[in-house]
Amino acid sequence: MTVLILEDEYPAAERLQRLLAQADAGARVLAVRDTVAGALAWLADNPAPDLILSDIQLADGLSFEIWEQAVVPSPVVFTTAYDAYALRAFEANSVAYLLKPVKLAALQAALAKLRQWPAPAPGLERLLDALPRPQRAHKTRFLVRQGEQLLPLPVAEAAWFGSRYDTTTLVAADGRRFIIDYTLEQLEGLLDPAQFFRLNRQCLAQLPAVRRLVPYFGGKLRVELHPAPADEVLVSKEKAPAVKAWLEG
Repeated sequence: MTVLILEDEYPAAERLQRLLAQADAGARVLAVRDTVAGALAWLADNPAPDLILSDIQLADGLSFEIWEQAVVPSPVVFTTAYDAYALRAFEANSVAYLLKPVKLAALQAALAKLRQWPAPAPGLERLLDALPRPQRAHKTRFLVRQGEQLLPLPVAEAAWFGSRYDTTTLVAADGRRFIIDYTLEQLEGLLDPAQFFRLNRQCLAQLPAVRRLVPYFGGKLRVELHPAPADEVLVSKEKAPAVKAWLEG
C-alpha cells in the first residue's frame, strides 16, 4: 500500500509514520507534504497513492482545497484536532476521520475499512460512517505541581500554553506558570476547540486570553495575550483567516 502524508507539524508526521508502520508493515510512505500547494504539485507529478493521510489545517490553508482544485481518486483518512469538518471530509473520499492524537487502534480500524472501500452501503450509512465516533468529554482540569504539592487547576483558569525546548508551560489567567507533561499536539486533542486555538507551533491560547489582533508585516497577525508572553506571538498569513473565524465564533 502506497501512502501520501499531508501534515504541517513535523512531530505529528513522524508519529503518523511510526503508527502506520505498526498498523501495516507493507505500507510505504511515498512523500510527506505540509502545504496545499506542495500536495497539488506532488499529485500532479505522481500516480495517485493507495491512501492519503491528511491533516485538515496545513501550513497554507485547509487541505479540502486540494479536492476543490484537482480530481484525486485516492481514499483519504483525515487526522485533525477538530470535529467540525466531518461533513466536508465526507465529500473528499473520506474513509475515516480520526481526532488527534491519533491512536494505533483507530488507525488500524481505518485501514481495515479501507480494505473494503468503497463499501456497498447506502449514502446515509456511508455519511454516518465518516462521522467521528463519540469521544470522551474535553479535559476539565490539570494536576499541577506547586512546590511539593499537586493541585487541581481547572482548565477555565488556563490562559495559554507555550512550548519551548520540548517543555510545555501552562500560563494561568492570574500569571502563575506550571510545567505540564503534555505536548501542544496532545493538548489540541484534549481541549475544547471552541475555546482553545493553536496560534502557531509554540502557542495554544484560550479565547479570553486574546486581547487583540494587530496587523503585522507580510500579512501576518500579532496576537496580544494576557498574561503577556515574553516573545511576540505571530500567526502566519495562511492561518490568519482561521484565527479570525475562531474569534468570531
